[in-house]
Order: sequence, then structure tokens, then C-alpha cells
Amino acid sequence: MSLETPGGAATETVRFEVAERVAVITIDRPEVRNAIDHSTAEAIKAALDQLDARDDIAAGVLTGAGGFFSAGMDLKALAATGRRPITLARGAFGIVEVPPAKPLIAAVEGPALGGGFEIALACDLIVAATDARFGLPEVKRGLVAAAGGVLRLPHRIPPAIAMELVLTGEPITAERAATLGLVNRLTDPGGTLALARELAGAIAANAPLAVRTAKQLVNETAGMPLKEAFIHQRPLIDAVRESEDAREGAQAFVEKRAPTWTGR
Repeated sequence: MSLETPGGAATETVRFEVAERVAVITIDRPEVRNAIDHSTAEAIKAALDQLDARDDIAAGVLTGAGGFFSAGMDLKALAATGRRPITLARGAFGIVEVPPAKPLIAAVEGPALGGGFEIALACDLIVAATDARFGLPEVKRGLVAAAGGVLRLPHRIPPAIAMELVLTGEPITAERAATLGLVNRLTDPGGTLALARELAGAIAANAPLAVRTAKQLVNETAGMPLKEAFIHQRPLIDAVRESEDAREGAQAFVEKRAPTWTGR
């Protein structure tokens, strides 16, 4: 498995390409609608490790090849090998328990159901085509959406609507998801990757340390009492204020030029 070189690299099932400080991670198994087997989960995990480790990358986009996002778990592979698509370091699908520290945008074409939806929920933002659908049908099969679905969805949309989706197993359209605030941007089919790149580029233009810290605080203080949240954020905010990037941001503003970030 090779995920390297600034221009891009690939495994058999995951492509990794970098341009203008944005990494595009593509699940490349269109013959099974980008369903995830164990080796693909490991490849996604490796791609996210590289996303976090490389200083030349500020944000990422996760998408699927062939007009599909992901069908979730590859049940045929599970039946054949007995191996679930779970990684030790990042959990199911190589992402759901430990998403990357850097911002990640899901570019969703077509249906994102079950595990596919849970992968999208592990991302920070979602760009969707108008023909996309989102749902957690596990209860229809005697299961629970245990790869983050029942845990994350109530924090992304109104809890009563989330409860309806996890109890009925029925999907919603991309337009409905956008109305609920789950989808950040809508586009015509085939346009999600370009729009997600644009959104990632807007993020990548900002100070890397500030962006990572902002994401961390949004996630860590969700549901925390405000007084406790202010105490929790203090050392992280102090580190940002004392950073080289904070000084560079102020100097660039005074000099009316674009800042040059170092991530320190």
C-alpha cells in the first residue's frame, strides 16, 4: 500500500491525490458501489493518517468513484473472509471512531445509506448531489447503526427527526437533508467533487493551527455547559494566540497582503 508523493498515489481500492493543500481521498470500488471491506478500511485509515501528518495538506475531501459515495460494509467480503472492516486505530471503515484532526468534507453522489451515511457523518461537512439520499436502514435488518449513526445524527439535525430516521430506517432526500442543516452545499449530479474542492480550498486558505483548534473545540465542547466550555478552551486558545501564525495574520493585515502560514 503506497500513499505518498505530493502529486498523488493509490492503493488498489483508495486513491489519494493532493493539489493546492487539499487532499482528495477516493474510495475506488465502483463495481460494488464502493462498499468497504477490511483492506479498504485499512487504506482509508492510512489515507487519513497521511492527511493529518503532512504539512502540505490543510484539508481533505472524501468521495467515491463511479457516481456512488459508499454502500457501507461489503457484506459479500464479510461472508467470504469473516473480517469486518474495522481498524484498530480509527474504528469501523477506517474513520468513524477517530476522524482526522484536519477538516474533512464528504462529497456524496447517489445513496449514502447505513455505513455509507455513517462515513459521511464522520466528516465535518457534507456536499451532496441533488440525487443523493441519506438513511440508516439497520433496524429493518434487525441491527442498530453502531458505526456512529445513532450517536452522531442527533447532533447534526433536530433530535426528534434523528429519532424518526433511526427508528423507521427510512431515507431522506438531499434537499430535505439540506433543509435540516445536515448538508452544507447542494449541486447537480456529478458536481460534488468540484464544489467540495472549492469549499476545502476556502478552509485551506486559513491558518492551519487555528483551523484545527477550532474544529477540536467545536467537537469537544458540544453539549458542555458554557462556563465549563470557556475553561476547557482557554489553554488551546492561548496556544493559538501565542503562535507564529497569529503574529503573521496580524502583520499581513497591517501590510495588506496575503498571510504566509507555517502552522506554528
